[in-house]
Amino acid sequence: MSPNDTTHADPVRYYCRFTGGRATSPVDGVATLGLSGVEIDLGPGHPSQIWQYDRLRTLEPVRANAIDVLLSSPDAPGASLFVQGGRFAADLASHAPHLTARAARWRNWRWGLLLAALVALAVAASFAAGWSPLRSFATALPDSWRQRLGDSARESMTQGHKQCADASGVAALAKLSERLSKAAPEGVSFNVRVYDWPLMNAFAVPGGQIVLTKGLIDKAENPDEVAGVLAHEMGHGIEMHPETGIIRSVGLAAAVEIMLGGGGLANAGLMLAQLGYSRGAEREADLDALHLLKGAGIAPKGLGNFFMRVTKMETDNSGSNGGALNWLRTHPPAAERAKLVRQQPDYPATPALDAQSWQELQSICKTTIEPPKPDNNG
Repeated sequence: MSPNDTTHADPVRYYCRFTGGRATSPVDGVATLGLSGVEIDLGPGHPSQIWQYDRLRTLEPVRANAIDVLLSSPDAPGASLFVQGGRFAADLASHAPHLTARAARWRNWRWGLLLAALVALAVAASFAAGWSPLRSFATALPDSWRQRLGDSARESMTQGHKQCADASGVAALAKLSERLSKAAPEGVSFNVRVYDWPLMNAFAVPGGQIVLTKGLIDKAENPDEVAGVLAHEMGHGIEMHPETGIIRSVGLAAAVEIMLGGGGLANAGLMLAQLGYSRGAEREADLDALHLLKGAGIAPKGLGNFFMRVTKMETDNSGSNGGALNWLRTHPPAAERAKLVRQQPDYPATPALDAQSWQELQSICKTTIEPPKPDNNG
């Protein structure tokens, strides 16, 4: 066969990661573009699959210059397929044109009148109250919509990790959360959970939900540090950064469809994890955190110390892929933020938790509960 004869060339094989549902662990495999669909080979012990092209769904439109694609199919409820490779996206677009950005724009025409009205209201609100249009839109969403999106994002992002449920630790966490929440705007509430996860991380998802990891609590030197991180994530919730980030990423029409249950909910967590907040958003969350800490009578020094220790860890572990540095990959440089904390004037303060409550919070993962099983009726 001559070098230019590709008639019988083997199909290109792409690395993929398949997830069968919320209660299953991801499996690495190989995906190829077959005649009728995406062929999935997960190796011994896993049956091969073919996802038909005309049944494929994706949260974000497929673009020719994309470096990866996240797919789902109604023939495999709850499952998702993450495929890497720039060539894969370009070739997939020719096999499944309904996934392209052009097709998505065509489908979204039906939302035109609704979106025009919502955007007009959001813009008017932004001029009246100094908010961004996207934040105004997020604020106008029904709580049930934001809660639905938050539940899906949280369950997706914590997949494979048990929720920590020791009664004394949960009570200590509730005590800390309630103390910080007293200084939050009226009507704003938070639901804080800890997961048995060694990574040092914390994140907010839509609907006022916040996740802390066991790794973060283990690495905190005192409860004031945990209080500072929690207050920062509460700041993201107050400013509705998770909601506005998703809307900015997928567009108003797609966000409304997701929150109405029109698809993509299983991938919301992965998408949110890939989003990054701007420096302006991080500063807003920091300022909110300082306000919450002062209102709760907790010294901001803990937050500053945490930022500085994270900076030292970054320096000591330069080039490391260690899980302890997950916080660094999702937040801007800590040194400048520690400086902001040091600039705050002193005020009367007491420890975020007493010694016994702090010990109880550190032991919150003595008891865990299994993640909820997928809802087959949803």
